[in-house]
Amino acid sequence: MSLKSIIQEMRSRSRRVVQDGSTAEVGNGLAQSCWVHMPQELLREVLIRIESSENAWPPRKSVVACAGVCRSWRRITKEIVKTPEVSGTLTFPISVKQPGPRDLLLHCFIKRNRSAQTYCLYLSLTSALADDGKFLLAARKCRRATCTDYIISLHADDMSKASGTFIGKLRSNFLGTKFTIVDGQPPHAGAKISRSRSSRLVGLKQVSPRVPAGNYPVAHISYELNVLGSRGPRRMHCVMDAIPASAIEPGGVAPIQTEFSSSRIDFLSSMRFSWSKSNEPNHTDDQSSGSSSNQKDGLLVLRNKAPRWHEQLQCWCLNFHGRVTIASVKNFQLVASPENGPAGPEHEKIILQFGKVGKDIFTMDYRYPISAFQAFSICLSSFDTKIACE
Repeated sequence: MSLKSIIQEMRSRSRRVVQDGSTAEVGNGLAQSCWVHMPQELLREVLIRIESSENAWPPRKSVVACAGVCRSWRRITKEIVKTPEVSGTLTFPISVKQPGPRDLLLHCFIKRNRSAQTYCLYLSLTSALADDGKFLLAARKCRRATCTDYIISLHADDMSKASGTFIGKLRSNFLGTKFTIVDGQPPHAGAKISRSRSSRLVGLKQVSPRVPAGNYPVAHISYELNVLGSRGPRRMHCVMDAIPASAIEPGGVAPIQTEFSSSRIDFLSSMRFSWSKSNEPNHTDDQSSGSSSNQKDGLLVLRNKAPRWHEQLQCWCLNFHGRVTIASVKNFQLVASPENGPAGPEHEKIILQFGKVGKDIFTMDYRYPISAFQAFSICLSSFDTKIACE
């Protein structure tokens, strides 16, 4: 049988697995399949060929289909598929929580729905500034009396904190000048949880103690008063609580999440989503308290790149290399801040850039050591109204 026919068969079986909605029955349902009992050496060779031949979306879905066949296929596929840092490719849902590629910016874009107050992140599939894209994440804006929350989910049609697809959120203060990015699961070993209630409640439902839940602050974002007035970009300062400053240096390492914590599997059997029915984090005006101690803790600090004055255009400009086409106060580029040390070449690299290309379309390009989830959250903070900065 040809490689193409094997891929088609895997897609068919994967669809049946999704329709069944039960991973416990996957192995039994395919117990008599020749694919399940294929010799491990031959199976690994087949999967390696499929993975190497389908290195971009949408053909990349064949790799995901292979991981949905049974446990042994999933295990080997996960061993073969490299992280975005190495491969430069997003394959499984957990990829959005893993650092981007080291040597290039991963091109994405965000679509805003003003009426629904939702935002969707897509992976760019072509060189065009905005195409159909591969859906990655969605966020919904929730206004509260003293703050604003952006609920971030793996599913565009289910953006509730009580959902199994909830992975984190972004919370602002009343003025929209300080933000906290909260992960629904520990970003690394030893991560500290933020709690505000002794009982774990989501709406009116009590969360089972067996389900991992919590709020783990992974970044603090602050916007300063714009001394350039309306002519210049906002001044941003991001303290990445979960990433050491050494991560941007040669040989530096950033924490990597390998799977979602979960007590059930909702989509393909290879995709493990997080329950993350989390508590509300403590909310005070000093939520950027991590900023004052980031030098001592050696945390990565990002700042927006300073623009240059263009004499002919009579405006402040940044070089987005064609990825941004419309001037906007929301546009920015983030680089690593040297803080107290000398600036090196690693502090000149653009780690995240965001800019407007249409009425409700914005490009988002990111790289190591931040993840798509962290980059998306930082960009969401740019959408929020800054009463004290504008």
